[in-house]
Amino acid sequence: MAGGEKSGKRGINTQLAHSGNDPHAYFGWVNPPVVHGSTVLFPDAATMKATQVRDPDAAARSRIQPYTYATYGSPTTDALCEAVNALEGSAGTILVPSGLAAVTVPLLAFLTAGDHVLIVDTVYYPTRRFADTILSRMGVEVEYFAPDLGADIATLFRDETRVLFMEAPGSNTFEMQDVPAMTAAAKAVGIVTMIDNTWATPLFFKPLDHGVDISIHAATKYPGGHSDVLMGMVSANQESWATLYNTQVALGTCGAPDDAYLVLRGLRTMGIRLERHQTTARALARWLEEAAKEPDSIVGDVLYPPLESFPGHEIWKRDFSGAAGLFSFVIKDGTEAQAHAFLDALEIFGLGYSWGGYESLVTHVYLKDRTVPGRDYGGEVVRLQIGLEDEADLKADIERGLAAAKAAG
Repeated sequence: MAGGEKSGKRGINTQLAHSGNDPHAYFGWVNPPVVHGSTVLFPDAATMKATQVRDPDAAARSRIQPYTYATYGSPTTDALCEAVNALEGSAGTILVPSGLAAVTVPLLAFLTAGDHVLIVDTVYYPTRRFADTILSRMGVEVEYFAPDLGADIATLFRDETRVLFMEAPGSNTFEMQDVPAMTAAAKAVGIVTMIDNTWATPLFFKPLDHGVDISIHAATKYPGGHSDVLMGMVSANQESWATLYNTQVALGTCGAPDDAYLVLRGLRTMGIRLERHQTTARALARWLEEAAKEPDSIVGDVLYPPLESFPGHEIWKRDFSGAAGLFSFVIKDGTEAQAHAFLDALEIFGLGYSWGGYESLVTHVYLKDRTVPGRDYGGEVVRLQIGLEDEADLKADIERGLAAAKAAG
């Protein structure tokens, strides 16, 4: 857990290469060392007593003794937090063991029995499961809303509404939300705003710049980038930082140093990787969009905000500076058997739930958990995670899957 650092006017890849490390503080080593341990020894009783006052501000902590016990942070975890603060423009960042924990900890921080929380209906399913089980059991009333409400979200506010939880684009079907309008409406009545920003990363969308209080990321995805680490990151503005930090301390859900090291290493190349993910994904999405125009094609709508045909394209174009390598498409009038035939025919795309790594993945999307009446997608939805492989090879693999799906129809 650490406070922010100034990034100046450096380019994003320069920031990624140099944020969160000070080689001269560690005898010239380029990467911060991995500090393992639980116990920290104090030079005297007075210092030990002074550190019993927990301060979420790293600078304040360093005036006494910067580290007291591993659950409160270490040089390794602080290095990652400092790098993320530089990207987010946040007052502070916490690290947690998974992307889901990055959702649950801030919700627990700002909600209590009797509160009302608004959550977008296109949210990541494990977020919904947590809300419908743990939050409901706590006595928090959970209400889901359509992603296209914009400023009209205010019509759902109550006196007991405490949190507005967004995810943009929406999980699996990528509906955009007017985050600035929704955030302004919430801020006017003192509602805390949170957003799962995993898809865009702070490279393509900076929630705090748009008035959001809490920015959530599954570092498992693009920051880690190699499908070998689980970690979540939560960044807060100044008004929300102390509450988030103190909840993290009380829960003890701290990120591990080895995982922090892997994510920090992943950050160094995240900008370059995202450029490749985005370039290939855009090319394949446009190719599928063209394929859908063929009279005998089984390809339906392509669900990807950068496409001009996508309903939320104008919001994406206004607020975002880039796009992830994750999108979906519809097997038009398709059946589950056709979707499975598509998946089973693929040779390069792996069948897996995660994304953001170097390898391409695919999954058949389940949408029956949603509660707000919404769009009929006109068939089976398949989600593609576009990795770092060659575009031509991925295109040939998708063609192989489409042929199999068509034959199964």
